[in-house]
Amino acid sequence: MSVNTQDMEIVHRAFRRESRMLMELVAGVAPGDTARAKVIADHFRDYRLGLKNHHEGEDELLWPPLLSRVDLEADIVLRMEAQHERVAATLTRLDAAVPAWEAAAGADERDTLVAALADHRAVLLEHLDDEEATLLPLAAEHITEKEWASLGDHLVANTPKFTLLTLFGLVLEDANPAERATLLSALPAPVRGIWHIIGRPRYARHISRVRAA
Repeated sequence: MSVNTQDMEIVHRAFRRESRMLMELVAGVAPGDTARAKVIADHFRDYRLGLKNHHEGEDELLWPPLLSRVDLEADIVLRMEAQHERVAATLTRLDAAVPAWEAAAGADERDTLVAALADHRAVLLEHLDDEEATLLPLAAEHITEKEWASLGDHLVANTPKFTLLTLFGLVLEDANPAERATLLSALPAPVRGIWHIIGRPRYARHISRVRAA
């Protein structure tokens, strides 16, 4: 049993980038610019849903089979569960801070949100680094191809289709050509067609609007 877990590292790359850029984007919004604040807040909600569904998929589909198959390494899985809870706590704080800032784009609310985003990113990076170093090698050894594929199926089943296109664009953004080809080849042919015809131009418009200076 040996599963290629590289796709999760590519996904993590997107979460690392966007958690950093969200801090920078919020910090750059002028006080009172509610139109710009709404654009960034909407992008945060896409990011937040992607991260939530990514972690819930692991909680439901990855941790239980691993715990049933490992012995001495069970502490790694339990540590991942605890880290997910800490990440979720930072998202709960952001669920209050984002709408408070979005409503009026006030300077105080902006600064509070930037601080909450910084705390979120610190907790998230600790988890992603640890997961890649310790958990993914364990998953590669003990998880089946079908179980690994179920993580992606869970994300697709719990994400609105247009949000999926945005998330897929975020993941592809920093992928190298070989990684991009691998990710695209995993899609059914009709879905690849939808990405090229609808998803890719839609993502380009979305991310240009989000990152506008």
